[in-house]
Amino acid sequence: MDQRKGSVESVGGLTMWSDTYKGKRVLLTGHTGFKGSWLALWLTQLGAQVCGYALKPNTTPSMFTALDIEHKIAKNVFGDILDRTLLNKTFEEFQPEIVFHLAAQPLVRLSYAEPVLTYETNVMGTLNVLEAARKTASVKAFVNITTDKCYENKEVARGYKEDEPMGGYDMYSSSKGCVEILSSSYRRSFLQDGYALATARAGNVIGGGDWAADRLLPDCVRSIEAGKTIEIRNPHATRPWQHVLEPLSGYLLLGHLLYTKGREYAEGFNFGPKADSVLTVAEVAKLAVKYYGKGEVVVHKKDNLHEANLLMLDITKAKERLGWTPTYTAEEAVEKSVIWYKQFYEGKPMYDFTLQQINEYMEKMQWKKN
Repeated sequence: MDQRKGSVESVGGLTMWSDTYKGKRVLLTGHTGFKGSWLALWLTQLGAQVCGYALKPNTTPSMFTALDIEHKIAKNVFGDILDRTLLNKTFEEFQPEIVFHLAAQPLVRLSYAEPVLTYETNVMGTLNVLEAARKTASVKAFVNITTDKCYENKEVARGYKEDEPMGGYDMYSSSKGCVEILSSSYRRSFLQDGYALATARAGNVIGGGDWAADRLLPDCVRSIEAGKTIEIRNPHATRPWQHVLEPLSGYLLLGHLLYTKGREYAEGFNFGPKADSVLTVAEVAKLAVKYYGKGEVVVHKKDNLHEANLLMLDITKAKERLGWTPTYTAEEAVEKSVIWYKQFYEGKPMYDFTLQQINEYMEKMQWKKN
């Protein structure tokens, strides 16, 4: 096995990741959100100087607050990616070398109620971040986080590949399809001699610290804690569930390769779970009850808002090009997520416990041994 610094075969090594991110100025949009908080913490553990740019947390509780992320990173900016003046000022002052763009309106059901906000934030907001990075000569690598829902979903029983058509039934999904098209166009139009831009597609991410509305596991936990039955509206919908650390490890790997090898990896990549990690909504809810040790699941009357019943990703490209592969099964993902919530509601120190889960994942990562 080639152990040279920066080789794809050794990218999972903990020393390599420290070498890649240690001392680097990393700008992370959306750091107050669920995935953003996890990534902010992981980056700081790798030695990065992190500047977070996002709106204030919009849930109570929030992982950002529970872990005191604001005071764990180098620079914290509460701002809207639609505010070009503040965004450009932040880039100019911080001079980031690597950018992870996670800020978005991420909820399918909210996009039905707020279609204009969804498109403004996801499309124009992304364009603002791309432009701010282009005006900042220090930026070398840009990982743009989209979603598995960017594909035109025909609900076929196979995973979608990166070269398949973009689309989306609802406003959230279609806005993310637009972001993928925008990123490809932007790369070809402006970045031939600029920073290396890649997109990362993942979905149905679960983990401790997510309290967003209309998400299965947070809804399950809220019901259990309130002593209510868990009501699910679409029990037979099938999803490929993955723990939050799975795609984040892919984002970090992609950021490393963009920084060290440039435009060779400037394209779209899928990050999905193991092939056997496809479970129905009802199965996940029952697992949540199992690992929480209490609760009850009942089927609630389904509303008339469209949500996909089946959507899977083909991760062959990430395996072959990046050397990345998922680590946890769906049941492991649910178990670790539920344990995090239990620790939180029992008043345990969540910063230490979250670091413990990150370290456990890094030790178990399958692809670091390839």
